[in-house]
Amino acid sequence: MRSILITFLLATVGFSTGAGAQTIGQNKDPEAPNTFTLSVRSQLVVETVVVKDKQGNPVPGLTAQDFTLTEDGVPQKIRFCEHQVLPTNPLPVVPVPAGKEDIKIYNRLAHTQVAPESTDNLRYKDRRLLALYFDMSAMRPAEQLRALSAAEKFVRTQLTEVDLVSILRYQGGSVDVLQDFTADRNKLLSILETLIVGEGQGSVESVDDASSADTGAAFGQDDGEFNVFNTDRQLSALQTAANMLGQLSEKKSLIYFASGLRLNGVDNQAQLHATVDAAIRAGVSFWPIDARGLVAGAPLGDATQGSPGNQGMYTGAAALATTGNFQQSQDTLFALAGDTGGKALLDYNDLTKGIVQAQQAISDYYIIEYYTSNPSLDGRFRKIKVTLNKDANAKLDYRQGYFAGKVFSKFSVADKERQLEDALMLGDPITELTVAMEINYFQLNRAEYFVPIMVKIPGRELALAKRGGADHTLIDFVGEIKDIYGGITVENMRDNVNIKLSDATASELSHRPIEYDGGYTLLPGKYAIKFLARDDETGRIGTYQTNFVIPNLNKEDKRVPISSVVLSSQRVEMKDALYDAAKSKDQIKQAAVNPLVQDGKKLIPSVTRVFNSGREMYVYLQAYEQAATTPKPLVAFVSFYRDQAKVFETQPIAVTPAAGSHLGMVPLNFSLSLPPQLSPGEYDCQVTVLDPTDMKSTFWQAPIKIVQ
Repeated sequence: MRSILITFLLATVGFSTGAGAQTIGQNKDPEAPNTFTLSVRSQLVVETVVVKDKQGNPVPGLTAQDFTLTEDGVPQKIRFCEHQVLPTNPLPVVPVPAGKEDIKIYNRLAHTQVAPESTDNLRYKDRRLLALYFDMSAMRPAEQLRALSAAEKFVRTQLTEVDLVSILRYQGGSVDVLQDFTADRNKLLSILETLIVGEGQGSVESVDDASSADTGAAFGQDDGEFNVFNTDRQLSALQTAANMLGQLSEKKSLIYFASGLRLNGVDNQAQLHATVDAAIRAGVSFWPIDARGLVAGAPLGDATQGSPGNQGMYTGAAALATTGNFQQSQDTLFALAGDTGGKALLDYNDLTKGIVQAQQAISDYYIIEYYTSNPSLDGRFRKIKVTLNKDANAKLDYRQGYFAGKVFSKFSVADKERQLEDALMLGDPITELTVAMEINYFQLNRAEYFVPIMVKIPGRELALAKRGGADHTLIDFVGEIKDIYGGITVENMRDNVNIKLSDATASELSHRPIEYDGGYTLLPGKYAIKFLARDDETGRIGTYQTNFVIPNLNKEDKRVPISSVVLSSQRVEMKDALYDAAKSKDQIKQAAVNPLVQDGKKLIPSVTRVFNSGREMYVYLQAYEQAATTPKPLVAFVSFYRDQAKVFETQPIAVTPAAGSHLGMVPLNFSLSLPPQLSPGEYDCQVTVLDPTDMKSTFWQAPIKIVQ
């Protein structure tokens, strides 16, 4: 969808009286020039339609008069209709003998842009557009080599006379367009070969810290704490690539090489929705290819990793978990393809087949363009219906609708509150700000659970308001929690924080996050939470969206029932609210039931699970002995694993239920000074709780990262 701004200059008319000239207009300045500017915004919508007859053959020769198009039931006037003729079985380009290939190894790959088309220069008419996208951050060196070799094979043997290929790379926090769409095989092969051997004929070390130079890439995020254990950054990069390709009206296929893409519990589902919506809006279909190929792993691992080393080896749980983790890493690839009209290539060693599938999927189609009669930039879904006026038996394949654009920063003060509520209801999430969230649960009684949430926003994204001349930043928060099965809203939240951006505060915000926390009382069940944060100065909005489960611990009889496990590196005074949003009037009431508040200090969940080696690490959880007739101690300890090998383990502690607790609640507190053997890097933190009397146990594990 394109936006076109048309400006008209209108001259005013002056009327003279006997005494002299007088300008008509209540608020007209007599000395102002007689010129007005009228701005009219029109939204051009581009739709691609495949028309086939009953035998499955393309229907040629159609014009705009042959189609009827409605948007939300309102007929639209088709302004442009063009037929893209792509032979079903095009003749392949004659391969160039290997000895005559002119392949160069570049010392440094040039970065370019996807050049847009103009109405008078249809560069890609009757051409098939294939974008090869290599996610280097998600592939190991062997998998990168396999993906690049498959691309080379396709260019050498499968490229046809109607194909144009572009090469994009995601690496070092940016999406780089290494080659715009071209049919020059030597140029394509030179870039692919340079990627194989490395720029400068050596493997270039990827520098992702704050010292990295600004290369002017279209997308950039560093490897800070907000990007360690989630896939938001990879999905945001895909969204950026789709937006760049959206400058072209033709159909585009993005062949996405990666080694799985798994959404973990700390990931933001809103970013997945935003990426899919951007691709649909841009007319881009994703064709993911799992660069790992066909994986036949041993049930308990191979020589590249240690044995699981727990009782799951004997029950089959370890083998089942290994298989489940691998399958989950492919689920997101499958979803990206299915939601955008592509197809994922999984568990297949010939990766070239995935490119060929994308190539063969694009046949004859029509490009239809119209100016929508609804120019509102409200972000709502617009339903499209296209029919043929004559041949009712023809089959039409087209995009069923799109999400309109969104503009929230230009509203008046009175409209901002309504627009924030509207943004909460949008099906197309807004992900302009990075939002991370942690949701925990602790049992209050046999029926209710206290659910604290902690939200973090990178302060560096808000410090930009100071550069725009603002002396403060107002952050608005709004959200809701819904019961998934009933669809009923069970909790609402609305709050804000006003942060003064003095020079000192702005300096701290550049490397510290904004924190917002709240607490809610819920029953056991499955819930969906959607949370929005808006920078009131810039109008940028971030969305966090995920599902979570509050288990019924009363029914747990095979393991030791425990609450959530909270990992933290901060225990702060309640009165210290420099980086917290203003609490509501229920603050005192919540603090009384919040187990994270002890002795006037609050334990701040890490959320991003990144810890500094020079600071204390806190681990807190609760275990419950509801059915116990007499109090009995529970034993717990914390272990750290790296590459599935145990690196460090704390001394076990034995704790009895708290006095007067009708739930038999056993608080388990650990305060760790990270030992020297835990060098900077990524680990799996495991908490083990044992009941020696009843011979029960519970294991909890999550990835963490330790930095200097």
